[in-house]
Order: sequence, then C-alpha cells, then structure tokens
Amino acid sequence: MSSGAPIGIYIHVPFCDGKCPYCDFYSMRGTESFMEEYTNRIIGKIESCPDKICRSADTLYFGGGTPNLLGAARLNRILAAARKRFGLEHAEITAEVNPSADPGTFFQDLRAGGFNRISVGLQSADDGELRLLGRRHTAAQAARTVEAARKAGLENISLDLMLAVQGQTEQSLARSVSFCAELGARHVSAYLLQIEPGTVYEKNRARLDLPGEDGAAALYLRAVSELAAHGFAQYEISNFAQPGFESRHNLKYWHCEEYLGLGPAAHSFFGGKRFHYERSLRDFLAGKPPAQDGPGGDFEEYAMLRLRLAEGLSDTACSARFGHPVPERMKRAARLYEKRGLVACFENGFRFTPEGFLLSDMLTGEILFAE
Repeated sequence: MSSGAPIGIYIHVPFCDGKCPYCDFYSMRGTESFMEEYTNRIIGKIESCPDKICRSADTLYFGGGTPNLLGAARLNRILAAARKRFGLEHAEITAEVNPSADPGTFFQDLRAGGFNRISVGLQSADDGELRLLGRRHTAAQAARTVEAARKAGLENISLDLMLAVQGQTEQSLARSVSFCAELGARHVSAYLLQIEPGTVYEKNRARLDLPGEDGAAALYLRAVSELAAHGFAQYEISNFAQPGFESRHNLKYWHCEEYLGLGPAAHSFFGGKRFHYERSLRDFLAGKPPAQDGPGGDFEEYAMLRLRLAEGLSDTACSARFGHPVPERMKRAARLYEKRGLVACFENGFRFTPEGFLLSDMLTGEILFAE
C-alpha cells in the first residue's frame, strides 16, 4: 500500500542531559563527537534514501531525547538535507525542546533555518510537581523559553502536561492549564502518567504517592474541561489544540498514513509494512538496517488508531480507504456503550467520549471484535 500522498518524516534524537525517573524513551548523554557523528549519519541516511520512498514530505518532526541538545546548527543542517531530498514545501517542521535558563539565540537560529513549530516539555507549572517528576527546570524557566520562542517568530507552540503525577490536585492542574494559555500556547499534549517497565518510577512504585484510578480519571476529565474553557478542543485522547493548530505530523500516525522514521528507536510505516531501528545508537552509527515488523495498515489497525481521535470512525472514511463502511456489528456494540456515556454515535459512525477515552483499550477491543 502506497498512496502517493506526502509522507511524514520523524527523526529521533537520542541525546538527553539526564534521565527522568518516569521516562522509557531511548535516550543517553551525548558527547560532542557522538552528536556530530549522529548528525552526519542522519544526513547520510536522508541523502541515500531510496527513490521509491523519497517522495515529497509535508511534516518533519524531531523528537527525543532532547533535540535541542544537538544545537541549532546541527538541527538546521539536518533540515536542509531533508528539504533537498523530500521537498518539505509548506511543511510543518517541529522540534521538541526542554525549557532552558537561557535560550540565547537558539530559537532565532531555528526560525532562520526553517523550523515553524516547537513542542516544549513543560509537564507542570508547579515547581513542587516538577521536582517530584525529576525535571530540571522551573515554571519560570519554561515561561522564559516560550517567550523567547515567540519573540523569535515561532507562534505555533505546543506544551506538554503530565496528569495524575505526585502532588497534583485538580486546582494545581487548572493552574497549569491557565499557565499554558497565558503563555500563548496553540496546542497542549496532556498525558496521564504511565509507569513503564524498567524506569526508576517502576522500581520505586511502592513509595510513590500517586492518585488511584478514580483520582487519575478525575484529573483527566478536569484537564479536558479546563482546556476546553481556554479554547483548546480535544482532537485525540491526549491532545488538544486551538482551531487549525492540531499536530499535522501526529495526525499521520492516527490516520494510519505513511511516515519514515530515522535514528535509533525510530519507527516507520511505508508501503503497507512497518519497520524500526533498534534502540542502539552504536548499531545505528554502524549502519545496521532497520528491523522488519511485518504488515500494517489493515482495517483493525486503522480502526484502533482512528478511535484515538475525537472524530472517531465513520462510514465515509472507511469506505474511501477499504471500500466498505464500518461493520454493522461494530455499530451495534458502540450503541450499547452509548447508553453508559462512553460512546457518542452519529449518523454514519461513532466516537469515544472523554469518559470513553479513559477506557479506550477495553472499549476498542470490545467493539472491534464484537460479533
């Protein structure tokens, strides 16, 4: 399967100045020599990308890790190579950054290089919550970072918030949402804390003062309502945007569209197949090819991803892609959950409500495999 539509490009930057206790993303401390070698390898991968994959792209996303540790010069070198190979005309070009005490000219340099969107790892506007999360910035530093980005002309700014963390209350959460709005954010990603295997949080779970299931659900629903009150409409389980500022890159994932991932731990979906680079910088630098993950993009996978979105699953979209509407058995199952306020049915499909998103794994399985 290859539609010919523009693809997305994801570049995983594995370098970080320290591991947060909840984080399971592939990251490590990076030396100047490692970062230079990594940059050259990424550019080499871009330049040698096979013609069958290298059609135009309309999104480029630098994730991590902490991409800003590479520095603006290296990020701009990679962007220039990607623009030469993939076009990137009218593209959304995003870099994840962590707050800094002194951004210097970093954002002016990024803007001059062609970046037009920034995603800032705020996590909370409460300094006590930030300390418990192991974050190395303060709310004031986050504010200065966002102000520096806006002053540089970067108006499309996303902020990350974490929900159901130690010490968080509905009141402190509301203040964090207000903080995002006051800084002029256009997009907010609000994620419930997940305790991932192998993390410091997982090892120390018994000592963590975390809310229970009901408390976490209440915080999630409060986030949805507070964000809506500030003009951020929910468009995905954990993502909220002012009109027109939805993440075009992440929507490619949830619409089951094609994208190419470069860098250690980066995943790709192209031509009906999924593949990924191993979580090893050394293997990536040595030129080890990506591992194959098998086929992707069938109806079940498509439905699971679309049900993450507030728009849900519709006959129109299913028919355009697969030549058939949403199966009637799924619609019947959805109507049963509508009575409990977990699903909203409409003329030719259905979607999950915020309450339903809290049970999305269970609901998706029950509806997708209903008889």
